[in-house]
Amino acid sequence: VNLVNRKAKGTKGERELVHAFNSAGWSCIRSAGSGSQRYPSPDILAGNAIRRLAIECKVTADQKKYLGVEDLEQLKEFSQKFGAEAWIAVRFQGEPWYFLLMEDLENTGSSWAVSLELAKFKGLTIEELLGKKE
Repeated sequence: VNLVNRKAKGTKGERELVHAFNSAGWSCIRSAGSGSQRYPSPDILAGNAIRRLAIECKVTADQKKYLGVEDLEQLKEFSQKFGAEAWIAVRFQGEPWYFLLMEDLENTGSSWAVSLELAKFKGLTIEELLGKKE
């Protein structure tokens, strides 16, 4: 898959999440150029009167998604300064979005990783994250 398609897939995924948060009564925006600017910024910022979430989004066709140490450091730094909860949203092909905390990720030494199995075990669905019980 070329870079343009990969970027488009990520953008589509981010837009989907923005829609889901807004539909649930939250305020949510995509952060333009996240990952390509000098200052740390998450892919998505979502909040309501009670909670603020900074979310790094990843979409993958693989069974495991690797995240750079730098990406996560920036997410952590931004979240602390902004007073937001730091979350990683990952979507595997044919699966719903799963939301994980940094401490739930697997440390491979050189990067962080999340497998579908780990996401299903440790991750929250968007309904669970938003506190909506089915």
